[in-house]
Amino acid sequence: MRVSWPEPDAADVRGEVPGGEQVSAPVAEILAAVRSGGDAQVREYTRRFDTGGRAEPRTLRVGAEELAGALAGLDPAVRAGLEVAAENVRLVAEAALREPRQVKLPQGHTVLLREEPVARAAVYVPGGRAPYPSTVVMGVVTARAAGVSEVALCAPPGPDGELHPAIAAAAALAGADEVYRMGGAQAIAALAFGTETVPAVDVIVGPGNLYVQEAKRQVSGVVGIDGFAGPSDLVVLAGAGADPDLVAADLAAQAEHGEGSAVLAVSPDRDLLARVEEVLAALDTPAQAFLVAVESVEEGLAFAEAYAPEHLELVGEGAEALAPQVRRAGCLFVGAEGATAFGDYVAGSNHVLPTGGSARFASGLGPGHFRRRLSEVRIGGAAAELAAAGAPIARAEGFERHAASMEARVRENPRP
Repeated sequence: MRVSWPEPDAADVRGEVPGGEQVSAPVAEILAAVRSGGDAQVREYTRRFDTGGRAEPRTLRVGAEELAGALAGLDPAVRAGLEVAAENVRLVAEAALREPRQVKLPQGHTVLLREEPVARAAVYVPGGRAPYPSTVVMGVVTARAAGVSEVALCAPPGPDGELHPAIAAAAALAGADEVYRMGGAQAIAALAFGTETVPAVDVIVGPGNLYVQEAKRQVSGVVGIDGFAGPSDLVVLAGAGADPDLVAADLAAQAEHGEGSAVLAVSPDRDLLARVEEVLAALDTPAQAFLVAVESVEEGLAFAEAYAPEHLELVGEGAEALAPQVRRAGCLFVGAEGATAFGDYVAGSNHVLPTGGSARFASGLGPGHFRRRLSEVRIGGAAAELAAAGAPIARAEGFERHAASMEARVRENPRP
């Protein structure tokens, strides 16, 4: 693990995050090929990129019996853990749902604000380095809680052409309606445009490699997406009394996400940072670790806010008290026991979070990504007053027929 002591400048520490422009052209080629060629192109790209040519792809859709068999064969301890995760994610997601709210305006009419779920949604689950059944839970359970009636899931098959049994088992446990053996940009294309086997969806969510994220970006005018997920990051702001070994353990855990990930310890306690450096230096991981010395926890929070991390931990005296002031973090963990790893699996918060500093404007995956807001307007007896206000604006914009449309209601419904 590379450990460095930078000056407290968040922009310099973050550095360059890989962007989709690096793979834009090949992704566009894959999307176009799948859009025109359907299943055959998905299978060809799956054979080429996912199995590495070592196995011919099986049918794209995974059968119900195969899913049930995978769930039955799952390690009981893993199944129990996934059940805890699913229940906690469901409870948190349902708590975020908004009830319809009616607003009565001064002119006497009403606007009802309500949310409706999309009809079909898809969850992309990465493959490659390891299976991620936890991501299955985060995506599928949240979509279900949002009220989505049809939830699809896809993940790349391994070199043997098979879907990892842990992914299949988690899909069965979480309640996915459809599961597909496909990954990469070709999977995003199939979900966005539809093929002979894969019906098109309304929303695609989930992490993935640069090709997957760029494909999501390119189809975002066709379907909704959750955002562009880059390398993971964690900032731990440690105040007086924080345990440096626990800080180092949390940084090391997040560093397991691999090359490109960044983990930062920020503290006014130089001795704590030195101990964290000692622990991290002994670890073998490609992630970059930064130790940021500040004059106070308040200065540390200012650094964290500028960095806008995917994960932020506040530990130790003073730091934890700053929790209400946090505005820019994908997910916030408070207290010595608040390891980010709990959030990755079983805390109930979602682990699909904004990266690359996008916590400045984006949110973690939630039911809102699967729902759209709808205003239901009832003008009633307010037509005359609203027409008097609206018609001059319409005429100022050159839309005479807009004005006439509003004024026609006045003649039909004269005010008493």
